[in-house]
Amino acid sequence: MKIVKSLLVAGVAAVLLAGCGAKEETAVNKPAAEQTDAVTTASIVDEGAAFTKAVSKDGNWIIAILKDVAIDQDVVVAGEFRDKGAADGKIYRKIALYAQDADHNITANYTLTVPKFTVQSENLRVQGGTIKGDVYVEANGFNLHESATIDGNLYFASEDVKASAAIDGKVTGATEVK
Repeated sequence: MKIVKSLLVAGVAAVLLAGCGAKEETAVNKPAAEQTDAVTTASIVDEGAAFTKAVSKDGNWIIAILKDVAIDQDVVVAGEFRDKGAADGKIYRKIALYAQDADHNITANYTLTVPKFTVQSENLRVQGGTIKGDVYVEANGFNLHESATIDGNLYFASEDVKASAAIDGKVTGATEVK
């Protein structure tokens, strides 16, 4: 059974990378006018330090976890990223708290446990799974997908930030401007 689970996790990781990753280019290979400040491929992580790095301003546009992850420090999602790293792509970032099959059906949901989760990246989507802890949204366009849950409070920096959000998932605590 353990081997089957390992193969399933490896397969899901491959699907996520194949479906979401764009070819990574380094600044050395690109003219100065085309250089970007961030890596454009997906980041698939299974521990807290890697997750924290992946959501930083120097991280990745999509971050997926492979199991439940608990972090004992505050996490800040920062930086501007574009869909699939395309220079002309829509500003977009995604945190995937789930595993999926080849047909993109969610096969497992994971929990990210964190004392405080601050969103500073515009158009961040949280999909699948659960964030256990309070979420503070400071950027426009936050999206809690219908498949995701916040097991805690959801706070917005202003009425404008709240109005720009799409909360289709579940929030177990308060949802308010703070």
